[in-house]
Amino acid sequence: MRQWLEDIEVRHGIDNLTEKSRQLVLISFSLLLILVIYRGFLLQDDEFNWRPVVAFVLPLVLFLPSIIGKRARGHAWLAFVSLLYFTQGVMLLTLPGQGLRGIIEAVVALALFTGCMGYARFRSRQLQQ
Repeated sequence: MRQWLEDIEVRHGIDNLTEKSRQLVLISFSLLLILVIYRGFLLQDDEFNWRPVVAFVLPLVLFLPSIIGKRARGHAWLAFVSLLYFTQGVMLLTLPGQGLRGIIEAVVALALFTGCMGYARFRSRQLQQ
């Protein structure tokens, strides 16, 4: 696996891989944030209650400084948090009538995980050079 990643780095270039990973992180982070906010509003009853929205959004929003600051370590931690949303998407998939939403959330969370791990690796290697 390590040799395979090093071959990809040589073939495509560290700078290009870092930029593509960052784009994947930004797109999937935005999509996941939208999905989570939407789900928070779906849990509302007749009157607005902000607690479900905050409970779903807060873990993601805490990583905004790391994403904006382009910190590799923050992206690595965000990758682990994204696995919680992946698990949540898989659990939604098992509920009747929630299958499509569950699949979308699981795929977006998996894309966020992949992008974050790629960015953490490539950015760290880029800074070492």
